[in-house]
Amino acid sequence: MKRFHLPLLILLLLGAGLGIFLYKATLLDMPLQPGATADTWVVESRIRFQPTGGAADVRLSIPERLPNFARLDENFISRGYGLTTSHGTDDRIAQWTSRDPRGEQTLYYRTTLYRDASAGPHAEYPGPVAPREWDEPFDSAAEALIQSVRERSSGIQSFATVLVRDLGGAGADGNASLFVMDDGDRELRTQTLIDLLSVARIPARAVTVIPLRDGHRNIEPETWLEVHNTERWVPVHPLNGNTDYPDDVVVWSHGDAPILEVRNGTGEELRFAVTRSVQDALGTAQRLGETLDTRILDFSPLELPLGTQNTYRVLLMVPLGAMIIVLLRNVIGIQTFGTFMPVLIALSFRETQLLAGVILFTLIVSLGLAVRFYLEHLRLLLVPRLAAVVSVVIMLMLGLSILAHHLGLERALALSLFPMVILAMTIERMSVVWEEHGPADAISQGVGSLIVAAAAYGLMASRQLEHLLFVFPELLLVILAVTLLLGRYTGYRLTELARFGKMQDALRKPD
Repeated sequence: MKRFHLPLLILLLLGAGLGIFLYKATLLDMPLQPGATADTWVVESRIRFQPTGGAADVRLSIPERLPNFARLDENFISRGYGLTTSHGTDDRIAQWTSRDPRGEQTLYYRTTLYRDASAGPHAEYPGPVAPREWDEPFDSAAEALIQSVRERSSGIQSFATVLVRDLGGAGADGNASLFVMDDGDRELRTQTLIDLLSVARIPARAVTVIPLRDGHRNIEPETWLEVHNTERWVPVHPLNGNTDYPDDVVVWSHGDAPILEVRNGTGEELRFAVTRSVQDALGTAQRLGETLDTRILDFSPLELPLGTQNTYRVLLMVPLGAMIIVLLRNVIGIQTFGTFMPVLIALSFRETQLLAGVILFTLIVSLGLAVRFYLEHLRLLLVPRLAAVVSVVIMLMLGLSILAHHLGLERALALSLFPMVILAMTIERMSVVWEEHGPADAISQGVGSLIVAAAAYGLMASRQLEHLLFVFPELLLVILAVTLLLGRYTGYRLTELARFGKMQDALRKPD
């Protein structure tokens, strides 16, 4: 069992990290790109009426389930009214009440919608419906028409489409022409279709949709037909038979009941207005998560104060840099001073930029190394010597910053962000290696540290990777899994292959 402990742990980390990542990226639409934007639509319904005396009761159907859309938020604007909302099968009812309103009354309902292809859950099949009873000759004509449509269709969806087109192009067809008495009125045509579909025992219903026309202040609702194919409600255009809602409409309510009902009021008027806006995709996803009542975003860095968020945007890049060091040291074979010193230097390069950072790092380490060799002649103990080196490093940094300021090299002023203690330890370590193994090894490890720091900087300075690790911190589990996997690597390093290759070439040469 012990031999499978690490592989199982790695698989567990990978599964957890990638699973949470996919959930947030697909279901919550968390953006994968920094600075991504999302289209949102603000739909506003305005109710106006004149009270006739007594308590006013206003009821408005508002959307509950929105195929292809998700509701980010909603607002009810009604001064002096009490408000309650109740849930139905597919819609909600907003009810405003006032004891004795005076003068023209205006009420608003406003909702912000976000396009979401995953919206629109599976709807339970309501079962066959009871057929409508017709008088003659309509009863015989309906049976004949339904039989004709059945012979030319292969399923519920195609049945509804063929029936709609038969009514739309009835012409001289006697059976169909009996039912075309609406002059193209969508509401009447939809009700006729529902009645005819009931003869075939097919459940159908009317649906009110709002066209999304940006900037329009007086949008007329439209009526669509929906038929249930035993798996879901399929939308069908009642005049031309096209299926599926176009992108520029949003479902508002279901059924043939009026959207607005006003008691103790007259002259009621309902108008719709639509405005399109572009918002930050990350903020939109957060609002969507709140609407879906998911708790996973409660444990996101996005919930932290802004100052703390900016700190963690940097800190969350450190594990990535550490993984790069593991790869370059254990697999490539590049020698460095310490394990995490290159990561900290790479963090400093984020402010100074790579070229200026390498030059400043080389200058400080070279000057500090000269001072360290001088301190060696004073025969100081280890701790006092390190303290002296730290003091010298601080003075060198201050001097270089002042010189850079006078020369107009503003980039070098970011030198203060260099980790001075790490620089001091690097100088100490480099001097020890210099004395024990010679200048070649010391310079080799110093150059290796700069190479690793530059490679780590190349990834840690990526705005794309910073965005991914901050918005999807569960990816740190994936980085941890890869680090653990590299921790078991005991094969040859690439630099060793090159070295041993030279040895093999030397052994193959004849004496």
